[in-house]
Amino acid sequence: MIDNNIMMPCNSSDSCDSQGFCSKNEASQGVVLIAGRWLIGTRSWSSGVVGFGHQISIRSYWHLFQEHSVSSQGLVEDEHDARNLAFIFREEQVMQKITSFLWFDTQAEEAARFYVSVFKNSKVTGVVPYGEGGHMPKGTVMTVRFILAGQEFVALNGGPEFTFTPAISFVVNCDTQEEVDEFWEKLSEGGHMVQCGWLTDKYGLSWQIVPKILPELLADPDEAKAQRVMTAMLAMIKIDIDGLRQAAKNV
Repeated sequence: MIDNNIMMPCNSSDSCDSQGFCSKNEASQGVVLIAGRWLIGTRSWSSGVVGFGHQISIRSYWHLFQEHSVSSQGLVEDEHDARNLAFIFREEQVMQKITSFLWFDTQAEEAARFYVSVFKNSKVTGVVPYGEGGHMPKGTVMTVRFILAGQEFVALNGGPEFTFTPAISFVVNCDTQEEVDEFWEKLSEGGHMVQCGWLTDKYGLSWQIVPKILPELLADPDEAKAQRVMTAMLAMIKIDIDGLRQAAKNV
Protein backbone atom coordinates (compact mmCIF):
# COMPACT_ATOMS: atom_id res chain seq x y z
CA MET A 1 0.00 0.00 0.00
CA ILE A 2 1.49 3.36 -1.02
CA ASP A 3 1.66 5.97 1.75
CA ASN A 4 2.89 9.32 0.46
CA ASN A 5 2.50 10.88 3.89
CA ILE A 6 5.59 9.20 5.29
CA MET A 7 6.24 9.63 9.00
CA MET A 8 9.80 9.98 10.28
CA PRO A 9 11.33 10.03 13.78
CA CYS A 10 12.12 13.66 14.59
CA ASN A 11 15.79 14.55 14.87
CA SER A 12 15.39 18.29 15.39
CA SER A 13 13.04 20.87 16.79
CA ASP A 14 10.41 20.12 14.15
CA SER A 15 6.80 20.03 15.27
CA CYS A 16 6.39 16.50 16.58
CA ASP A 17 3.54 14.48 17.95
CA SER A 18 3.50 12.64 21.28
CA GLN A 19 5.36 9.69 19.77
CA GLY A 20 8.18 11.84 18.48
CA PHE A 21 7.16 11.70 14.82
CA CYS A 22 6.77 14.52 12.36
CA SER A 23 5.02 14.43 9.02
CA LYS A 24 7.15 15.08 5.94
CA ASN A 25 5.45 15.01 2.56
CA GLU A 26 8.69 14.18 0.80
CA ALA A 27 9.17 11.03 -1.26
CA SER A 28 12.87 11.18 -0.39
CA GLN A 29 12.15 10.18 3.21
CA GLY A 30 11.72 6.51 3.97
CA VAL A 31 13.24 3.13 4.57
CA VAL A 32 15.59 1.35 2.20
CA LEU A 33 17.07 -2.13 2.31
CA ILE A 34 20.70 -1.92 1.20
CA ALA A 35 23.08 -4.86 1.25
CA GLY A 36 20.91 -6.71 3.73
CA ARG A 37 20.60 -3.76 6.17
CA TRP A 38 17.59 -1.58 6.84
CA LEU A 39 18.42 2.11 6.79
CA ILE A 40 16.05 4.50 8.53
CA GLY A 41 16.49 8.24 8.51
CA THR A 42 16.41 11.47 6.56
CA ARG A 43 19.00 10.60 3.93
CA SER A 44 18.02 11.36 0.37
CA TRP A 45 17.10 8.55 -1.96
CA SER A 46 15.39 8.64 -5.34
CA SER A 47 12.20 7.50 -3.65
CA GLY A 48 11.16 6.68 -0.11
CA VAL A 49 10.71 2.98 -0.66
CA VAL A 50 11.23 -0.33 0.98
CA GLY A 51 13.54 -2.62 -0.98
CA PHE A 52 10.51 -4.31 -2.50
CA GLY A 53 9.28 -1.13 -4.16
CA HIS A 54 6.63 -0.03 -1.67
CA GLN A 55 6.47 3.18 0.33
CA ILE A 56 5.39 2.68 3.92
CA SER A 57 4.39 4.67 6.95
CA ILE A 58 7.22 4.31 9.42
CA ARG A 59 4.79 5.28 12.18
CA SER A 60 2.83 2.11 11.47
CA TYR A 61 5.87 -0.13 11.68
CA TRP A 62 8.13 1.68 14.14
CA HIS A 63 7.45 -0.97 16.80
CA LEU A 64 9.12 -3.53 14.55
CA PHE A 65 12.33 -1.54 14.57
CA GLN A 66 12.15 -0.97 18.31
CA GLU A 67 11.97 -4.74 18.78
CA HIS A 68 15.21 -5.26 16.83
CA SER A 69 18.72 -3.95 17.25
CA VAL A 70 18.40 -0.63 15.43
CA SER A 71 21.11 1.90 16.22
CA SER A 72 20.55 5.64 16.60
CA GLN A 73 21.75 5.99 13.00
CA GLY A 74 18.98 3.64 11.89
CA LEU A 75 21.18 0.71 10.88
CA VAL A 76 20.18 -2.86 11.60
CA GLU A 77 23.59 -4.38 12.08
CA ASP A 78 22.48 -7.85 13.10
CA GLU A 79 22.04 -9.95 9.96
CA HIS A 80 19.36 -12.15 11.57
CA ASP A 81 17.28 -9.11 12.53
CA ALA A 82 17.71 -7.64 9.06
CA ARG A 83 16.41 -10.82 7.47
CA ASN A 84 13.46 -10.90 9.89
CA LEU A 85 12.55 -7.31 9.13
CA ALA A 86 12.86 -7.92 5.40
CA PHE A 87 10.51 -10.89 5.76
CA ILE A 88 8.03 -8.89 7.85
CA PHE A 89 7.88 -6.05 5.34
CA ARG A 90 7.60 -8.38 2.38
CA GLU A 91 4.79 -10.24 4.13
CA GLU A 92 2.90 -7.11 5.17
CA GLN A 93 3.34 -5.02 2.03
CA VAL A 94 3.16 -7.37 -0.94
CA MET A 95 0.07 -9.35 -1.89
CA GLN A 96 0.63 -12.28 -4.22
CA LYS A 97 -1.19 -12.17 -7.52
CA ILE A 98 -1.85 -15.93 -7.28
CA THR A 99 -2.33 -17.76 -3.96
CA SER A 100 -2.56 -21.54 -3.53
CA PHE A 101 -5.96 -22.45 -2.02
CA LEU A 102 -6.11 -25.89 -0.42
CA TRP A 103 -9.36 -27.74 0.34
CA PHE A 104 -9.29 -29.97 3.42
CA ASP A 105 -12.05 -31.93 5.11
CA THR A 106 -11.73 -30.62 8.68
CA GLN A 107 -7.94 -30.46 9.19
CA ALA A 108 -7.14 -27.05 7.67
CA GLU A 109 -5.71 -25.44 10.80
CA GLU A 110 -3.88 -28.57 11.90
CA ALA A 111 -2.33 -28.95 8.47
CA ALA A 112 -1.35 -25.28 8.22
CA ARG A 113 0.38 -25.38 11.59
CA PHE A 114 2.18 -28.56 10.59
CA TYR A 115 3.46 -27.03 7.35
CA VAL A 116 4.54 -23.88 9.18
CA SER A 117 6.63 -26.05 11.52
CA VAL A 118 8.46 -27.60 8.55
CA PHE A 119 9.59 -24.49 6.64
CA LYS A 120 11.57 -21.45 7.75
CA ASN A 121 10.14 -17.94 7.28
CA SER A 122 6.67 -19.36 7.84
CA LYS A 123 3.73 -18.44 10.05
CA VAL A 124 -0.04 -18.63 10.39
CA THR A 125 -1.36 -15.14 9.67
CA GLY A 126 -5.09 -15.51 10.16
CA VAL A 127 -7.93 -17.87 11.06
CA VAL A 128 -11.53 -17.19 10.04
CA PRO A 129 -14.43 -19.22 11.54
CA TYR A 130 -17.73 -20.15 9.92
CA GLY A 131 -20.68 -17.97 10.85
CA GLU A 132 -24.38 -18.73 10.94
CA GLY A 133 -25.69 -20.59 7.90
CA GLY A 134 -22.24 -21.70 6.84
CA HIS A 135 -21.13 -24.99 5.35
CA MET A 136 -20.13 -26.16 8.85
CA PRO A 137 -21.30 -25.33 12.37
CA LYS A 138 -20.80 -21.76 13.57
CA GLY A 139 -17.37 -21.29 15.15
CA THR A 140 -15.74 -24.09 13.16
CA VAL A 141 -12.58 -22.97 11.42
CA MET A 142 -13.42 -22.01 7.84
CA THR A 143 -10.12 -20.72 6.42
CA VAL A 144 -6.55 -20.45 7.61
CA ARG A 145 -4.17 -18.04 5.92
CA PHE A 146 -0.50 -18.92 6.27
CA ILE A 147 2.92 -18.30 4.78
CA LEU A 148 5.46 -20.98 3.85
CA ALA A 149 8.98 -19.82 3.01
CA GLY A 150 7.56 -16.43 2.05
CA GLN A 151 4.73 -17.81 -0.12
CA GLU A 152 1.11 -17.24 0.85
CA PHE A 153 -1.39 -20.12 1.12
CA VAL A 154 -4.99 -20.45 2.24
CA ALA A 155 -6.44 -23.65 3.71
CA LEU A 156 -10.20 -24.30 3.73
CA ASN A 157 -12.28 -26.72 5.78
CA GLY A 158 -14.75 -27.64 3.07
CA GLY A 159 -15.81 -31.17 3.98
CA PRO A 160 -15.07 -34.53 2.35
CA GLU A 161 -16.45 -33.76 -1.12
CA PHE A 162 -13.05 -33.14 -2.68
CA THR A 163 -9.62 -34.62 -1.96
CA PHE A 164 -6.08 -33.98 -3.17
CA THR A 165 -4.55 -35.77 -6.13
CA PRO A 166 -0.92 -36.23 -7.22
CA ALA A 167 -1.84 -34.35 -10.39
CA ILE A 168 -1.06 -31.23 -8.33
CA SER A 169 2.05 -31.09 -6.16
CA PHE A 170 4.41 -28.58 -4.57
CA VAL A 171 8.09 -28.70 -5.48
CA VAL A 172 10.61 -27.99 -2.72
CA ASN A 173 13.94 -26.97 -4.27
CA CYS A 174 16.89 -28.07 -2.16
CA ASP A 175 20.55 -27.03 -2.24
CA THR A 176 22.04 -30.01 -0.37
CA GLN A 177 21.39 -33.64 0.44
CA GLU A 178 20.92 -32.63 4.07
CA GLU A 179 18.09 -30.35 3.03
CA VAL A 180 16.53 -33.09 0.89
CA ASP A 181 16.73 -35.51 3.82
CA GLU A 182 15.20 -33.03 6.27
CA PHE A 183 12.17 -32.14 4.16
CA TRP A 184 11.69 -35.74 3.09
CA GLU A 185 11.64 -36.99 6.66
CA LYS A 186 9.32 -34.29 7.98
CA LEU A 187 6.80 -34.24 5.14
CA SER A 188 6.60 -38.00 4.64
CA GLU A 189 5.92 -38.73 8.33
CA GLY A 190 2.52 -40.37 8.51
CA GLY A 191 2.18 -40.15 4.74
CA HIS A 192 3.37 -42.20 1.79
CA MET A 193 6.71 -42.23 -0.03
CA VAL A 194 6.20 -42.63 -3.76
CA GLN A 195 9.02 -42.45 -6.33
CA CYS A 196 11.44 -40.01 -7.98
CA GLY A 197 11.35 -37.61 -5.05
CA TRP A 198 7.57 -37.58 -4.78
CA LEU A 199 5.70 -38.14 -1.52
CA THR A 200 2.21 -37.72 -0.16
CA ASP A 201 1.97 -36.21 3.30
CA LYS A 202 -0.41 -37.29 6.06
CA TYR A 203 -3.10 -34.93 4.75
CA GLY A 204 -2.94 -36.34 1.22
CA LEU A 205 -1.06 -33.39 -0.32
CA SER A 206 1.70 -34.29 -2.80
CA TRP A 207 5.22 -32.86 -2.63
CA GLN A 208 8.33 -33.19 -4.74
CA ILE A 209 11.58 -32.87 -2.81
CA VAL A 210 14.02 -31.96 -5.55
CA PRO A 211 17.71 -31.07 -5.38
CA LYS A 212 18.44 -28.10 -7.61
CA ILE A 213 21.09 -30.08 -9.46
CA LEU A 214 18.51 -32.54 -10.85
CA PRO A 215 16.89 -30.31 -13.51
CA GLU A 216 20.34 -29.05 -14.46
CA LEU A 217 21.58 -32.57 -15.10
CA LEU A 218 18.41 -33.57 -16.96
CA ALA A 219 18.84 -30.55 -19.24
CA ASP A 220 22.48 -31.33 -20.04
CA PRO A 221 23.19 -30.99 -23.79
CA ASP A 222 24.94 -34.38 -23.65
CA GLU A 223 21.89 -36.58 -24.29
CA ALA A 224 23.59 -39.76 -23.11
CA LYS A 225 24.51 -38.10 -19.83
CA ALA A 226 21.00 -36.75 -19.33
CA GLN A 227 19.52 -40.19 -20.05
CA ARG A 228 21.79 -41.85 -17.50
CA VAL A 229 20.61 -39.33 -14.89
CA MET A 230 16.98 -39.97 -15.82
CA THR A 231 17.44 -43.73 -15.50
CA ALA A 232 19.09 -43.30 -12.10
CA MET A 233 16.33 -40.98 -10.87
CA LEU A 234 13.56 -43.39 -11.91
CA ALA A 235 15.12 -46.06 -9.69
CA MET A 236 15.10 -43.77 -6.64
CA ILE A 237 12.41 -43.08 -4.08
CA LYS A 238 14.09 -40.22 -2.25
CA ILE A 239 16.51 -38.41 -4.55
CA ASP A 240 20.18 -39.08 -3.83
CA ILE A 241 22.46 -36.34 -5.14
CA ASP A 242 25.61 -38.51 -5.12
CA GLY A 243 23.77 -41.16 -7.12
CA LEU A 244 22.79 -38.56 -9.71
CA ARG A 245 26.34 -37.30 -10.00
CA GLN A 246 27.73 -40.78 -10.38
CA ALA A 247 25.22 -41.50 -13.15
CA ALA A 248 26.18 -38.26 -14.87
CA LYS A 249 29.84 -39.27 -14.78
CA ASN A 250 28.95 -42.83 -15.87
CA VAL A 251 30.72 -44.23 -12.82
